Amino acid sequence: MKIFVAGATGAIGRPLIKQLLQEGHDVIGMARNDEAARQLQQQGATVEIADALDSNAVSGSIARTQPEVVINQVTALPKRYSPETMCEAAPVDRHLRQDGGTILQSAAKENGARRYILQSSAFWYEPGDGLADETSGFAVDASPYIADGSRFYRDLERTAHSTGGPELIVLRYGFLYGPHTWFANDGSVAEQVRSRQFPLIEDGKAVWSWVQVEDAASAAVLALSRGNSGTYNVVDDNPSQISVWLPAYARWLAAPPPARASAREANDEDAIYNATRLRGASNAKAKRKLGFRPRPLEWLGRVEGIEKSRAA
Repeated sequence: MKIFVAGATGAIGRPLIKQLLQEGHDVIGMARNDEAARQLQQQGATVEIADALDSNAVSGSIARTQPEVVINQVTALPKRYSPETMCEAAPVDRHLRQDGGTILQSAAKENGARRYILQSSAFWYEPGDGLADETSGFAVDASPYIADGSRFYRDLERTAHSTGGPELIVLRYGFLYGPHTWFANDGSVAEQVRSRQFPLIEDGKAVWSWVQVEDAASAAVLALSRGNSGTYNVVDDNPSQISVWLPAYARWLAAPPPARASAREANDEDAIYNATRLRGASNAKAKRKLGFRPRPLEWLGRVEGIEKSRAA
């Protein structure tokens, strides 16, 4: 199958290209510059150089390559996570995802692609009982940044549905971990945890849903031909409260236990919401319809195994 991947050198894009090639697909990666192009060529992919916001360049690339499926993994997130870097990056990231996504989907539509796969989010669902499924709404009434981000993802999906064309598959990813992510062993969040700059706020009852980047990529590979058009939560089987995963993550990093903070001490509405209100997501639909089989959350399994071996 001929597959066109935008965002091919990102945290998900890298393992995605590898997996697609291993499956024997004819893979075209869109690169913005020569450095990204060299990386894709070294992996064995065909390269099309285009800026995602350049309509003529993207349309020309799709027209030349005539892919059966177009996968959109385009983001412009900062390499290092902090509230400040996220606020600075948000306008660029959202412009790229919204406008660049529309350009890419429209080009796929014009050139007869069969399926269009879009990256979205599974971590900002509205409050409710139990894990959120794909029918649950986004947290548009949450704390300021989270509400703004929730509205963005809601509108991103609405735009994709209204653009039409190929069968639309929306993959809502949980919090990413693994190589080239903030939660990697050498990532910026890991550094914050080691220096006790990522505190456990209040009771830490918020539930986070995770997905390892290689599993995130595998969901996109599965979505090439499985499942009906629609939306799928791509998360693992280990939704866990921050009071559980954060201390386990610190132990996995061989870091000190996380500091504790009250809401007053944290003095950050978004950090408080992330620590006390997040709901977590169910992957039942992706497992049933796509055959998605994620690995256990790495540090929970690793820590449990270490503790069991010590007890023995």
